[in-house]
Amino acid sequence: MRLYWSLLMLSVFFFACNRTPQPLPILGERDFVNGDTIFHTIPDFAFVDQDSNLVTNETFAGKAYVVDFFFISCPTICPKTAKQMLRLYERFENDNRVVLLAHTVDPKRDSVGALKNYARNLNVESRKWHLVTGEKDSIYQIAEDYFSIAKEDPTAPGGFDHSGRFILVDKNRRVRSFCDGTDPASVDQFMKDIDLLLEQEYGEGR
Repeated sequence: MRLYWSLLMLSVFFFACNRTPQPLPILGERDFVNGDTIFHTIPDFAFVDQDSNLVTNETFAGKAYVVDFFFISCPTICPKTAKQMLRLYERFENDNRVVLLAHTVDPKRDSVGALKNYARNLNVESRKWHLVTGEKDSIYQIAEDYFSIAKEDPTAPGGFDHSGRFILVDKNRRVRSFCDGTDPASVDQFMKDIDLLLEQEYGEGR
């Protein structure tokens, strides 16, 4: 009997250690058409980054990417989110499957030249972290597609209301995870979500 229980506990331990983690959910509303599930996806977009490169959906073809919204003169959460985005930059700098995308919510002041200086101060390259500007309405609309917030608000610090959320998007333009970009512990878990997505959908290659 002792041998039986020893073997049973060993099998339970083996199963727990080898159990495949559950995949990240696909977030957002979905439709059902002719028996097929149609998930929320990020629509086509076009912005310009700190190196004057046109950034579109094709820029991220076959890749996962992390999105956030900021502005250079932000007096509140942006320094915190920039620090956490730098952690992501350094963690995935040599992983070609992951790219970062940050939209300014203040395109009037955050010109391409201003974004270039901001990127230089952060010591980051556009091949990995695109800091983009564009038409104000396009930026604010795309924030809604990412389930985030970006809008002018005279009562908000700096004149803009925007979320400190980081959003993970997969290679099929589907939102897979969120985190609070001001909270290092939340970002720690977010990194694990990125690793899980890479393992389950992109394989081991870099």
